[in-house]
Amino acid sequence: MTAGSDQELRSQIVTLLNSGLATDVFPRADTHEDVQEFVNELRAAGNDLKSKLRLAGFTLYPVDHGGIEQLCETCMYYKVHRRYCELPELNVPVEPDWSCRLWRI
Repeated sequence: MTAGSDQELRSQIVTLLNSGLATDVFPRADTHEDVQEFVNELRAAGNDLKSKLRLAGFTLYPVDHGGIEQLCETCMYYKVHRRYCELPELNVPVEPDWSCRLWRI
């Protein structure tokens, strides 16, 4: 995927979320079991972007959970220079201040 297509996909994500796509922001993936459950759901969604965004609980803003501000930029799956989530089941370009319920330190 090229930087141009990454930006196009980011724009598509923004459009979907701003147009009212409901996402499962809570519950967050607080335990290993939660992570496994959400990852299995993402695998089942395949390449369906809307389903992936909904299941991952994407937001265009940081989410405060348990006193921790959870944003892509501080997640272990975030690739800084590409602005990208490398969690294999997501594998989408993101912005640093977005969030999802699979956030990990």
